[in-house]
Amino acid sequence: MKGIILHGGHGTRLKPLTYTRPKQLLPIANVPMSKYGLDSIRETGISEIAIIIGGNNSQKVREFYGDGTNFGVKITYIEQDEPKGIAHAIGLCEQFVGNEKFLVFLGDNILLRKLSDYASEFEKSSDSAKILLCEVSNPTQFGIVDMFEDGSIKKIIEKPKNPPTNLAVIGIYFLTPIIFEIIKNLQPSWRNELEITDALQKLLESKNRISYNTITKYWKDTGTIEDIIDANKTILENSKSYCETKIDSDYEKTGNIMIGKNVTLGKNVTLYGPVIIGDNCEIEECVLGPNVSIGNNTILSECKIKNSIIMENVTVKSKIDLNDSIISFNNKITSANKEKSLILCDDSKLEL
Repeated sequence: MKGIILHGGHGTRLKPLTYTRPKQLLPIANVPMSKYGLDSIRETGISEIAIIIGGNNSQKVREFYGDGTNFGVKITYIEQDEPKGIAHAIGLCEQFVGNEKFLVFLGDNILLRKLSDYASEFEKSSDSAKILLCEVSNPTQFGIVDMFEDGSIKKIIEKPKNPPTNLAVIGIYFLTPIIFEIIKNLQPSWRNELEITDALQKLLESKNRISYNTITKYWKDTGTIEDIIDANKTILENSKSYCETKIDSDYEKTGNIMIGKNVTLGKNVTLYGPVIIGDNCEIEECVLGPNVSIGNNTILSECKIKNSIIMENVTVKSKIDLNDSIISFNNKITSANKEKSLILCDDSKLEL
């Protein structure tokens, strides 16, 4: 099998964070979100992966992943000139896939479950596709499946106004090369995109079998700021404590705490886990947590932070309370004693 990661799109709902980088490179628990997908694909035993790039600053994807050597895989890059839909992006991979079965992972999806058993089942089967489903509270926002009484898939509908079920098709697909002929004959939807749900429905109508599994562990489509903060919380809660620095000072801590290399914790530091602190950070007179990620090379002083993501090379020297915030790369914040909820893009300087 081969793997495909979709890494395109403009990330409109995540602006201003996506002005300077693709949304799939935004870090969750100090790891770019698309790397969770790459790790899931590699864990199945797949070593050849195509990454579909396009949109804002796509060269940063190449810069981060390179040829894949540092991640234990071989990466091929395929350009999508504009966002024409998931099915269009998959259709660009026909030559890369050849005659093999393949696994598609949307780069902004987070799944806390291994895929190896699903991949093994699919490889051994004669199914034309396998999809993963998850119960959702807002089914009008997803591709939804309708079922026959025997539990087989009856129909797949994109964002239905009156959903027949709450079973959403999540952004992970096991496919065979037969899908490419289906995609070539698709018509654009009302969004002027080639929809993967339409391709799967055509596959069904052609009497091809689509199997499925229902996910009960955490899955998140990180399309909004709130989704990213929620995913950060869940991943931190499921992380194991570690400390790669010998900390000489006393500090208070509860819960699981992850501390990187060359970290300095000064006086009056309290960590309410889960909290992750990256490499080369300096922190004093701070209360951090719960649910906080601190990126590499960050300096914090006199602040309180909870339910937030602080990316790399950030300085916060302020008696400020940050809650439900995302502070992007290379920011500097100074302010009076106030509580704030902030979303800052790269390279800002904020004085309040």
